[in-house]
Amino acid sequence: MSRSVIISCALTGGGDTTGLSPHVPVTPKQIADEALAARAAGAAAVHIHVRNPETGKPSRDIALYRETVERIRESGSDVIINLTTGAGGRFTPDSADPNRNAIEGMARWEDRIAHVLELRPDMCSLDVGTVNFNSYAFLNLPDHVERMARLIREAGVKPELEVFELGHARYASHLCEKGVFTDPPLFQLCLGVPWGAPATTEAMQALKQLVPAGALWSAFGISQHQFPIVAQAILLGGHVRVGLEDNLYLTRGQLSPGNAPLVERAARLVRELDAEVATPETARKLLHLT
Repeated sequence: MSRSVIISCALTGGGDTTGLSPHVPVTPKQIADEALAARAAGAAAVHIHVRNPETGKPSRDIALYRETVERIRESGSDVIINLTTGAGGRFTPDSADPNRNAIEGMARWEDRIAHVLELRPDMCSLDVGTVNFNSYAFLNLPDHVERMARLIREAGVKPELEVFELGHARYASHLCEKGVFTDPPLFQLCLGVPWGAPATTEAMQALKQLVPAGALWSAFGISQHQFPIVAQAILLGGHVRVGLEDNLYLTRGQLSPGNAPLVERAARLVRELDAEVATPETARKLLHLT
């Protein structure tokens, strides 16, 4: 019997990509429309950041999250909604005063999950460790991660555990052993991000070895690594993520006109490798979402 593979679509992200492609959604309506298009193309889940509609820059404005989520819910779509909690973790110290954050971006850990506790999506991301991310540090301290995880669980939301390094996988497994998460935990292996684990089969296999028995795992690669990692994840028994957050191109030199074409290509790979594209209903059963 064919294995069902969950395709998640990361719709817009928080990177400075709006100037690189006119197809990156910015407003709540655009993001919600992209979510519905991704669902129609085969995505069972959508991962959502929000942006300032006027500037296109990343935002933590709860009103923008609320409008985006309400638009998706009011459409009647069965797509699984997964909200980010990553915004607010960027730290770039002032060169003259390293105790001072020189670039706006840091937030209290409580504030990073406020929109999740209010809106109660099906899922949310939970970054489980600190990593050097391009030119800044992405801070996720163990004590804060566990506190966030426990409040997320109390809200009835399932966390997707974002793993950028071997140490992140070890810590996430430690929290699993403590019973912090409901079964089955979901590990998201994030590959190719400077300066995290590289987007290679060897790195994916190494991280996969640290996923606890009974847990689910998914993987994504950024930029040109998106679809090679999709194929490798399918072959190794994982689930997959695509989307404009991670990659702007459908093929070399061709900007993707939206998220749906990326999902469609991933769905073709799933089928060509003799697996089935999971519907939201099937994904909910696999993830034990109520």
